[in-house]
Amino acid sequence: MIGAAVWLWPGGALYAGPSLRLGPHSGAVSCLAVGVDAPFVVQRAPAGALPVRTALIAPRVRNHITAGGDRMVFLYLDPGSASDAACRVRFTAGDRDVLVRHEAEAAILAQAARLSVHSPPGQITTWIAEATGYDATSFTDPRVGLAIQRLLGADQPLPAVFLAEELGLSESRFLRLFRDNTGTSYRRFRLWAQMHRAARALAAGHNLTRAAADGYFASPSHFSTAFHAMFGLTPSALLSGGLTIRSLDPGPTGVPRKSG
Repeated sequence: MIGAAVWLWPGGALYAGPSLRLGPHSGAVSCLAVGVDAPFVVQRAPAGALPVRTALIAPRVRNHITAGGDRMVFLYLDPGSASDAACRVRFTAGDRDVLVRHEAEAAILAQAARLSVHSPPGQITTWIAEATGYDATSFTDPRVGLAIQRLLGADQPLPAVFLAEELGLSESRFLRLFRDNTGTSYRRFRLWAQMHRAARALAAGHNLTRAAADGYFASPSHFSTAFHAMFGLTPSALLSGGLTIRSLDPGPTGVPRKSG
């Protein structure tokens, strides 16, 4: 998998590189698929096969992507997040399970063709913002930003009740506040943060066992199962051919911001 790269941050992930041989699966997150140099086919029952250049596949929708070209870009977004919601309205056809034909398809295809393992973080975050139509800069309630920074910097898993107490809130009030400001649940965001930590370990050259431990997963198999549910393949399969993994700085809002 020469020339492949993954960028990961709490709330999403981006893959750019050679076409992956994904088997039929139903992912746990939303997936924006882009055929960089040729159309690809999304197969699902009972709708049949859809030949497209861009598609947004909803979570838990069983599908099978067959690439028609050499390169693909996959942008994975937390379902129900602000980025996911903004991205959904940018598609012009399809249904709630598989949306197709991004309104700025020509532009994001041209920019996707320039993404590579050598792309600087600003180029990546700009593409993400333009593909989704969402560029977070702040939260309505600063307490959520503080909670996210504590979560990302913690050296142990942080239950919601712990952060709620730090902020002087009940757990139920904190969970509502978190969802209202981020568009996703605290549990889901914490899982993305765990993936973020595991990716940093892999990027540093550590093995899957160390990555699982650094990400607070119970075991390497737990990490592998969670990863497969999110992305449609195991981390060992993704790493087997050579891969560059980079961790994007989420900044104060927990999501990458558009550069410039």
